[in-house]
Amino acid sequence: MKRRDFLKLSALTSCAALMPDFLFSKEFNIEDVNFSLDDFKNNAAQTIIIFMYGGASQLAGNITNIKEIEKHSQNSYYNYFRSITKTPNGFWKEAGGEYMEKLLNSGDLTIYRTCYSAIREANNNKSHGECTLQNQKGSFDTKGGGIISNIAEILDANGAINSNTVMPFVTMDGESNFYAEPREPLKGYLKPTAIDKNLDNPYERPYWSVRRWFYYTQKEREKENYNQSDDKGGFDPKFSIDMDKLAQKHNKSGKIKDAFAKREKLAKFIAQIKDEQTPNLGENAYPENDFSKKIETAIKLLHKNEDTKIITLSTGGLGGWDDHSNARNYVERFENLFASLNSAMAHLKEIGKDGKINIMLFSEFGRNVNLNSAFGWDHGNLQNVYILGGKDYFNHQGVVGETVVDVTGKLNRLWLKPKKGTYTFEPISIASALYKLYGIQNPNILTGGNFKSLSILS
Repeated sequence: MKRRDFLKLSALTSCAALMPDFLFSKEFNIEDVNFSLDDFKNNAAQTIIIFMYGGASQLAGNITNIKEIEKHSQNSYYNYFRSITKTPNGFWKEAGGEYMEKLLNSGDLTIYRTCYSAIREANNNKSHGECTLQNQKGSFDTKGGGIISNIAEILDANGAINSNTVMPFVTMDGESNFYAEPREPLKGYLKPTAIDKNLDNPYERPYWSVRRWFYYTQKEREKENYNQSDDKGGFDPKFSIDMDKLAQKHNKSGKIKDAFAKREKLAKFIAQIKDEQTPNLGENAYPENDFSKKIETAIKLLHKNEDTKIITLSTGGLGGWDDHSNARNYVERFENLFASLNSAMAHLKEIGKDGKINIMLFSEFGRNVNLNSAFGWDHGNLQNVYILGGKDYFNHQGVVGETVVDVTGKLNRLWLKPKKGTYTFEPISIASALYKLYGIQNPNILTGGNFKSLSILS
């Protein structure tokens, strides 16, 4: 891990991600939550949430309307992108479409094409900050807690997880509003553990043949076994214990002290995960990019540790999705994204976890479909939601939802919208589905409204 990355991780997390005070939120009455421990145990779900920051265009997963879009767009799609081939199920072949077809045909993928917010449309809301906040908190009331923090508190209150649970929640991208804290600061063991794609471990003490004296006080250098090492070149066990005790004497009460208490346990555990080998995936081998490495690491962690319930990550390593201009490389990004997801599903099948582990992919919103003067797309209000795996509890449905083109006649105002009568849902329904997956029977208590859960859970 690069020094600046380590410092960033350490400053944010130390064993648990340290969230700023502004993420604390109002109370909800946990007594009002109807929780089913049986559903939680029967599902035994583990989830990888991939959030596509920037607002990804929906077109990779839906070019069913491309002829009408091309007719009304300010600039020609075919002239700019050159290759736009529609697959049998209306995916953009060059933008990951062949992988989508493969995953669809094997029953591993459900794609919702009509995640659309009538509430945002009525309020003319297509801003990154507010929409991200709403989607990660699972509510239009942005004073509420984050989805994962709410799940953590409810699982803890109902005995589904406790202080002996190892790394129940993991972030591979530092802080986000998924972890905004409800009511009051969460207990230390409920806070997300932060790791990186290489499992470079900020929790272990480094292996040095001679101590680097400038890191230690005079009192520490006078400790017994200061310059001794274990059989692997690491700290002498007794000296390591003494250092932990000294550190905790100086750490202030709160997040850092809570996190540091698990330092040794996490150091050993992450070392074990690091030794986990990826099976030979043959033609489905992971492509060479940082995002692939992240999702590969996430699956290894979940396979090794059934205590981990949810991992969050972004598509860092592929690039962002705020394609206001020069959108041509969107095609390659989506191709690499779904090549990685295809490998992830092959990985899950090889280790026998495609029934228990699911992957959910969504964004803050989608895009306008007018190819603008800068050859990009401005913000839109309809997006795709992709769900993979989790066959033990998900009823995969393939392609769900149909779209039509809304031709407003105004410059740069060309939209995809749900076709009349088609299945559609507000983005808050994603949170509702996650709550139900983890045993919460009345998610409306948390979402602030009766947002239907996704049909994949029916």
